Amino acid sequence: MAKRTRHATYNTNYHLVWCPKFRRPVLAGDVGKRLAELLPEYVRALDGEVIDLVVQPDHVHLFASFPPDLAISQIVYRLKGASARQLRKEFPHLKSRLPSLWTRSYYVGTAGNVSAATIQRYIDAQKGR
Repeated sequence: MAKRTRHATYNTNYHLVWCPKFRRPVLAGDVGKRLAELLPEYVRALDGEVIDLVVQPDHVHLFASFPPDLAISQIVYRLKGASARQLRKEFPHLKSRLPSLWTRSYYVGTAGNVSAATIQRYIDAQKGR
């Protein structure tokens, strides 16, 4: 479904995947639950909308829609930065185990109406892992 800003009509859905440093499984338990609470807040702050979110112990899948006024690199930078700061503040053990919470790398794929369903099925399948 197309969304609107003052100057644009858009339907840009992004499948984002990123990992903790060294792909350590630090997102299990309370850390993962808290991340799953924080990310939708950060996405909304960027005027985005979460379509689906799966936090695995060693990576994050975020399927979301964002307006076209921010570059995807800026979106990822802000999501990773804000979440790292908050998680390391709430869970001090993350500071001692990792020099930084997230790797610099990430995956991004774009989707329109047709391939969005394919991505949704893929993310749903990840929930059972």
